[in-house]
This record gives sequence, structure tokens and C-alpha cells, in this order.
Amino acid sequence: MLTLGILAALLALMALRVPVAFTLGGLGIILLIAGGFSPLMVPQALQSSTQNFVLLSVPMFLLMSNVLLKGGVGRDLFAAVQAWVGHWPGGLAVATVISCGLFAAISGSSVACAATIGTVAIPEMIKRGYPAPFVYGLLAAGGTLGILIPPSIPMIVYGFITEESVTKLFIAGIGPGILMCVLFATYSVWYAKRHGFAMTPKASKQERRSSGLRAAPAVAVAVSVFASIYSGAATPTEAAAVGFAFSLIITVFILRTMTWERFKEAVVESMVTSVAVLMIVAAAKVFGKAIALYRIPQDISGFIITNFGTIGMFMIVVTIILLIMGCFLEAISMMLLMVPVLSPALRQLAIDPIWFGIFFTIMIECALITPPVGLNLYVIQSIAKAPIEQVTQGVWAFVGLMLLTVVLIYFFPVITLGLTWL
Repeated sequence: MLTLGILAALLALMALRVPVAFTLGGLGIILLIAGGFSPLMVPQALQSSTQNFVLLSVPMFLLMSNVLLKGGVGRDLFAAVQAWVGHWPGGLAVATVISCGLFAAISGSSVACAATIGTVAIPEMIKRGYPAPFVYGLLAAGGTLGILIPPSIPMIVYGFITEESVTKLFIAGIGPGILMCVLFATYSVWYAKRHGFAMTPKASKQERRSSGLRAAPAVAVAVSVFASIYSGAATPTEAAAVGFAFSLIITVFILRTMTWERFKEAVVESMVTSVAVLMIVAAAKVFGKAIALYRIPQDISGFIITNFGTIGMFMIVVTIILLIMGCFLEAISMMLLMVPVLSPALRQLAIDPIWFGIFFTIMIECALITPPVGLNLYVIQSIAKAPIEQVTQGVWAFVGLMLLTVVLIYFFPVITLGLTWL
């Protein structure tokens, strides 16, 4: 009954549009006081949540992403990819998917990925006769690659919650990220052939060379960040700082697209997002401390294991729960609420926490494109100035492909964990 009461209070406060951070923090404080626990736990939890070296990478990756965004790097990436694959059947759609994957490797943000590539790709695809719902769905789903292909801000938060290696999480996200890109691109080619879209002319060697050279510095940033993490030369936080420095060098001195006004916009937007994320993390720490003292995670895990004792049934139940929650909660909130609750069950069922982190990230991707709260839907709607219904109409095929990815990584865990074993 207590668990249901807490859940009802959470939903009621969110329905009243109380900010997530205040909802979690407020309920946590009430539960601590009602249970007779010391209120001193609140400042202790707040302090421990913000004094973490791993979380410092969040504002660094956001700064890197926003500097590249304001510097027009997404436009250069799309132009380079289009020059190489634009003449294929569905070439513009394939170029969009690849561009999203490449920008994901230098952003760590789903919203930044969708906004950057969407601004360039939507007008081009609509002009070439692609149906608007397909275009919007592709961009909304392609943007979610920003949190699966490393670096990934939700993976950083997951590593903070579970005390797992963020480096291993980043490495584990590569295989599923590439798999999802392939599935999106394959579906796009099939869709284009089925509807008989006209193919764009093949770019000349000169166009390929010039566009490739312009996009090369951005790709170099992604390679340098990931190589420094994978080789052990730098922690994710240190690599994020290096990536930010490189992004400034590229946009200021090489591309010369960064102005003082654009830089200030990038800093302010990164600050706002960082503060929002860290406030939610701090509030969730208070809430998590409270429900742990009430033994709610252990009780829920015990109930699930008793009634759904196999790994397969557990994963089906968790998938359904996350799909439902994704309709009402945004990504970070889902992770901060559910991971502490499910962690005891992971240990009892011997589920690899790194694998589960990638699974959870894919489910968060579904939440980003499912109505009514899917953030990427509103990003694409804002860019395209289209009805939200039209955006929503195009995403369902891609939700299906994301769930197919979940099925594949369940039956073939080497897709996720193979690189972590090297």
C-alpha cells in the first residue's frame, strides 16, 4: 500500500506540472520525516550527489555538443555523408541516419542530435518528395542515437547510480548503436524502394573531397574522445574536457564559424541543461535514500522475482513497465526512479549491470519518441513547424525497430558486451 501511495503521489504531482526535481526531493523529505529519520540525511545526500567526478563530464559534454551545434558542424557532417550515399535508393534517409550516428559520437545528447541534423535534413527530404510523417519519424528516432552511441549523458548518470564503469558502458553502447543505425538505414532503403522515390544525382569526386575535408575535424573530435577513453589514457570526464577544447579549436580557428554571440548562447544553454540534470540527480538521491530506508526497492524486487522468476519474464515485465512510464516521464527521471528499484533484482537474477544499462538506454530512447511526453517529438515539431500528430504518426515503425534491437541484444549479448571483453 505504501508503494502504491508513493507512486500515486508522484503521478499526481507530475500531473500538476510540479518540476521533477521538486517532486522527487519533496517526497523524499516527507518520507524521511514521516519515518522518523534524521533530516540531516537530506544535505548529506545532496552533497554526495553533486561532489562526484564522473558527473563533471555532463556539463563538459554539453558544452562540446553546443559549441559544435552553434558552429554548424551538423550541416557539414550531413553534406559530407550525402555526397557519398545520397545517390543510393533512399540515399537522403540513409545519409540522415549516418549523420545522426556521427553527430551522436560528438554530442551525447538526443535533443542536440535531433535538432542539429533535423534543421538540415528536413527541408532537403521534403523537397525530394519524402512523406512528411516518415521524415519527422526518422529524425526523431535518429536523434535518439545521441544517447546510445557514446558519449552518452544517460549512461554517465546510470554509471553514477550503479557505481559501474562509465568507460565500459560507453564501449558497450557501440555495438547496439551501430546495429540500430543499420536497422534504421535498411528500413529507409526498403521504404524508399517501396514508394519509388527519385534518387539524387551522384556527387562528383571534387564535391566528395571538399565536403569530406570540411567534416573531417568533427570526426576527428569523436575519434579523439573515444580513443582516449577506450585506451585508458583519460577518464570520461577528462575526455569530455579535451573534446570541448577541440570543439573550440575547430569552430573558432579551422571552420571559423563561431562568433562571440554564438559561444555565449552555447554556454548559457549548456548551463541551463546541466543545472536541470544535476538538480534532478540531487533530488533523486534524496528520494532514493528515503525509499531505501523503507526497503521499497527490495520489496518490489522480491515481488518481481517471486512472480516472474526467470530472466526472460523479468525482462518482458520491465520492458512493458518502461514503455508505459516512458509515456509520462522524461529520460533521466525514468532512470533515476527505476534503476535503484530494479538493482536488487539484477543481482539476484545475475543480470550483467553493464548489459542492463544498455537495455535501459534503448528503452529511454523509446520514451523520447512516444507521446505525450516524448521530447524529440516536440523538437522535430518545433523545427518543422508541423502538427504533433504528423510527427507522432511517423515514429511507430522506429519504435518497433528499437524493440527489435532489444530482442537481438537479449539473445545475442555479445553485441553489447563483446568489446568490453577485449
